[in-house]
Amino acid sequence: MLEAKPPSPGSGAAGAAAHIHGHRRWAAPLLASVLLSSLLITASLFFSSSRALLLSFSPLPSAASAEPLFVEAKLRQQMRAEERPTRGAVPRIAYLISGSAGDGAALRRTLRALYHPVNTYVVHLDLEAPAAERAELASAIHADPVYARFRNVKVVTRANLVTYRGPTMVANTLHAAAILLREGGNWDWFINLSASDYPLVTQDDLLHVLSELPRQLNFIEHTSDIGWKEYQRAKPVIIDPGLYSLQKSDVFWITEKRSVPTAFKLFTGSAWMMLTHQFIEYCIWGWDNLPRTVLMYYANFLSSPEGYFHTVICNVPEFRNTTVNHDLHFISWDNPPKQHPHYLTLADFDGMVNSNAPFARKFGREDPVLDKIDQELLARRPDGFVPGGWTDLLNTTEKGKPFTVERVQDLRPGPGVDRLKKLVTGLLTQEGFDDKHCL
Repeated sequence: MLEAKPPSPGSGAAGAAAHIHGHRRWAAPLLASVLLSSLLITASLFFSSSRALLLSFSPLPSAASAEPLFVEAKLRQQMRAEERPTRGAVPRIAYLISGSAGDGAALRRTLRALYHPVNTYVVHLDLEAPAAERAELASAIHADPVYARFRNVKVVTRANLVTYRGPTMVANTLHAAAILLREGGNWDWFINLSASDYPLVTQDDLLHVLSELPRQLNFIEHTSDIGWKEYQRAKPVIIDPGLYSLQKSDVFWITEKRSVPTAFKLFTGSAWMMLTHQFIEYCIWGWDNLPRTVLMYYANFLSSPEGYFHTVICNVPEFRNTTVNHDLHFISWDNPPKQHPHYLTLADFDGMVNSNAPFARKFGREDPVLDKIDQELLARRPDGFVPGGWTDLLNTTEKGKPFTVERVQDLRPGPGVDRLKKLVTGLLTQEGFDDKHCL
C-alpha cells in the first residue's frame, strides 16, 4: 500500500504553505472543466430529445412548412385555393333583383329576361310592398315549372325595409349576398339590379363574353375625387329610419358634423356593380374588420350605396388592383347629376344600343321601350324566356335526366355579344389600365 510521505522535520510552516498553494493551482481549472463538461452533456441531451417540441413552438415557420400562423393568412390562403377557373368555362352569375311597393310585375318581367339555369337569383320586395304583393310574387315563382325544375330562384320571405338614400340598401345587398353564399355559393360574379333595370343583351351573350375574362375582375365605377360630396354627404350625419321603423320615411339629419375619416380613404361611384365571389366573401367575413368598420361609418352617410363597396375594395391591397371602372349600365343623368336619373323611353333606344352596355336603367313600368328591347335585342316573346342554348338543350333533354350547361359551345350568343365584347375590350385595353385602379 502506498502511503503519503510525512514531511521532513525541517520543512516547517513554509513547506505546508507551498503544498497548499500547489493544490490551488490545479483545483480551479479542474472545477471549471467539470462544470463545462456537465453543461455540454446536459445541453446535448436536452436538444436531442426536445428538438421537435421546440420547433413546433417556434414563432418562425420552417421553410418546409407553408402553414400560416394567423387566421387572416389562413383565410387568404383558402381564398387562393378556391379561386374559380380563370377563363374558358361557362361562368355563373348571382343576381339580386330588388323592388318596392308596386314593383312585383316589373320584377317578374326583369327576372324572366335575365333567367338562365346556370345562374342563381335572389328576388326581394321590400317591407313597403303589401304582404299580398309579396305573397303573389312568391307564389308565381314557386308555381313556375322552369324555376321549380332548376330551383335557382330564391325569394326573400323576411322582407327588409329599404331606404335608397340610407344604409338599409347596403344592408339589404349584403343580406342577399349572404343568402347566395349560403345556398351553395357556386358562382363567379354578383350583380345587383332593381325592378327598374333591364338587360340589353341575352344571358348567353353575357356568359360568353365573361367566359373569356379572369374571374378576379370587379366592375365597379369609382373615384376618390368625392368633390362636393365631402361637404354634403361625408360630413353631415344622417339617420335612416329604416334601421328601426316598420314604416318607410326619408332620412333625416342631425345638427352635428363630423370630419372625414383618416383610417381609410373615401371613394364614391355608381350603386350598380358586378363584384367577384372572392370580394363578396370578404365583405361578409371581413377577417380584418375593415368591411364592418366601413359599414358602421356609412350607417350615417347619405346615399351610402354609392360609396360603401367602393371604399372597401379600394382600401384592401388584395382587391384594389382588380377594379374595372365601369358599372356595366346605360344611365341618362342630368349634368350635374341629381338624385335619380331620367326615365328611359323610345327616344333613348339608339343610345342604349350604342353604349354597348349589358344593362340599362331607369325604366318606367311597362314602358313601350321594354317591348322594343324584347323584340329587337332579346328575341323574347311576351312573358317568355329569352331564347338561348339552354332552351334548345332543355327541349331535347330527356325527362328525368340532369340538365347542365357546362361548355361555352352550349351557349347561343347573338348580336349582343359583339357589342359587349367591344365594351369590355375597350375597358381592359385602354392606355394605362393597370395604373388607373382606385384613383
